[in-house]
Amino acid sequence: MPEKSSTSVDDPFGGRPQTSHERTSGRPWDASYQNGPAPWDIGRPQAAIARLASAGAFAGAVLDAGCGTGEHAMLIASLGLPVLGVDVAETALNMAREKARNRGIAVEFATADALEFAGLGRSFETVVDCGLFHTFDSEERQRYAASLASVTQQGGTLQVLCFSDQGSEIGPHPVREEDLHDAFCADRGWNLISIEPERIETRMHANGVSAWLAKISRV
Repeated sequence: MPEKSSTSVDDPFGGRPQTSHERTSGRPWDASYQNGPAPWDIGRPQAAIARLASAGAFAGAVLDAGCGTGEHAMLIASLGLPVLGVDVAETALNMAREKARNRGIAVEFATADALEFAGLGRSFETVVDCGLFHTFDSEERQRYAASLASVTQQGGTLQVLCFSDQGSEIGPHPVREEDLHDAFCADRGWNLISIEPERIETRMHANGVSAWLAKISRV
């Protein structure tokens, strides 16, 4: 897949529309990686994703949507699976490529807009989303579900780890159970199989933040 050019001073958003998070923060996602680690970049896979990998939850060609600096993509690729990690943050992708080279892991990284995955021209049996879904507003979540459906094989599986609205520590973009049901419904090509309480580790919360782990099937 041809990569888009990195962001420029004139257009830090790389020619794409800003997401709701970027409009609110006033900064492109790429800026989060330019002055030290991002708050969510803990330098290792999230424990919940590591458990899924150990349990054999990933199969076939795998897409890591919003891969950041690549920890989950590399974890899954180390199992011998073909993995494409995509993000809009070119700085994060460059960091991911360097880490993969240093670790000797064969994995592919590319720039892509999560709301326009059809442009990838590829399909995947498994998709992992760790920390991307919750950054979108309600309209973007519907577009995102459709975007994922365009590249996920029928019968394929999507694993989503996102901030929840439950628990003592609430992340900046809390998701209700009904938000997941609304986005990943049959009308948008999905069947939500399960939602379980989990934790997302961050650099700012020693014990993590309340989260949902959702397993979703492409119908």
